[in-house]
Amino acid sequence: MTKPRHPEKVNKPINPIKRKPTWIRSKILDTQTFFKTKEIVNKNKLNTVCQEANCPNITECWSKKHATFMIMGDTCTRGCAFCNVKTGKPNKLDLLEPHKISSAVKELNLKHVVITSVDRDDLNDGGASHFKMVVMEIKKVNLNTTIEVLTPDFLKKGNSFKKVLEAEPDVFNHNIETVPSLYLNVRPGSRYFASIKLLESVKSLKPNIFTKSGLMVGLGEKKNEILQVMDDLRTANVDFLTIGQYLQPSPKHYPLQRYYRPDEFKELKNIALSKGFLLVASSPLTRSSYHADEDFKKLKNKKDEQTICQTLQ
Repeated sequence: MTKPRHPEKVNKPINPIKRKPTWIRSKILDTQTFFKTKEIVNKNKLNTVCQEANCPNITECWSKKHATFMIMGDTCTRGCAFCNVKTGKPNKLDLLEPHKISSAVKELNLKHVVITSVDRDDLNDGGASHFKMVVMEIKKVNLNTTIEVLTPDFLKKGNSFKKVLEAEPDVFNHNIETVPSLYLNVRPGSRYFASIKLLESVKSLKPNIFTKSGLMVGLGEKKNEILQVMDDLRTANVDFLTIGQYLQPSPKHYPLQRYYRPDEFKELKNIALSKGFLLVASSPLTRSSYHADEDFKKLKNKKDEQTICQTLQ
């Protein structure tokens, strides 16, 4: 039997990507600033989640000199079915990375910076010490820059997350990602209630640090499951919730079940606000660090308003 000339046409993708609706369109802004941001990132040999995860907002964010730095390499020790970051055996930590990121933050003149990472289950503390060093190095050089960390769950690493808190970031973010019933297939290496417990512990230990979490929709979750996640996050005293549309990176990734309409995102936002979140960002293109600088200002204002109301009562 002769081999087919084009095997890719025979082995069809298992999960074809659904065509995007008209309301999902990325913005294109100042391309000159975009390339300047790219130049600074590449010059310092840094990884960004914007690139590694193929974020749909990269053009808009980089045109505003916004970038989410991804530390500890570009290779994750886990294989979440929704994520476009590559999985495998990571390289050794770059001990100069804290300095490189601090320099990039200064060169970009960032007022607010987001630091995230791959999962590093190969490290004894899951990379918590490295997070701490990065945050502290940024603070040394960028006195007026507020810092948001978007961390892994540090599963089976004991209380290593406390090392991150020692650096006193302004926002501690850990994404819940999806509803509990989908964890086995979507986040097989993670545990839903471990993530809830992490966020609860952070708020309990450091009440003055804003806590934040993100949720994707469109993977097959039910509405009542989304509402239960909101309740669980509020029980953990999470301040800020982001809700965005899951966009399937490739035919090999977890299949997209449906696109939510803009009015559905608006409804979810109103429900979440009624449950007591200080701030909720909910739209098709909302991502965990999208508009993070503007949202941090809103968070502070909301907290100040809440404090004033409590004082007057």
